[in-house]
Amino acid sequence: MAAAAPAPAGLRVRAAAPGDLPAIARLHAAARAAYQHARFPGAPFDTAAERDRWHAAWGRVLDRDDTPALCAVRRDTVVGAASYRRSGPAVVTLHQLHVDPGHWGTGVGRALHAACLHAWRAAGCSRAVLEVLWHNHRARAFYTGLGWRPDPDRRPAPDASHLSLTLPLSA
Repeated sequence: MAAAAPAPAGLRVRAAAPGDLPAIARLHAAARAAYQHARFPGAPFDTAAERDRWHAAWGRVLDRDDTPALCAVRRDTVVGAASYRRSGPAVVTLHQLHVDPGHWGTGVGRALHAACLHAWRAAGCSRAVLEVLWHNHRARAFYTGLGWRPDPDRRPAPDASHLSLTLPLSA
């Protein structure tokens, strides 16, 4: 795999802090609404209830010591977030990687991904896994372009809504 490009100018990836929680919840709800609208046009996904749901979920992430969370910041605004957790001695699971839709295609997702790779390799992980919504073609293309492949050990059920992907973490 090619070396990761440096983060775009004006973008910084850092550990997420409790003060980032409202912004992370908002961007997660907005990103989720954007990709869900492709499947369910007109359905109300970016609602106060959805923002509250993701606020509570990310609050739990930020309260855990075993689940690192990162955020991407541009001009003092959180524009992306990621979280992951070890799921085995040398395996890490990427649980979330979301970018504010207004910043899609600007390198935010790639910068978060590169920061995750750096942390995973530094921690001695040899493989990463994730699940992506089957119908989220944008995310599937993003991960495939970064070297992720369907996990041969985790075949989806016939009615599955998610696709399991894996990435070897060799240097």
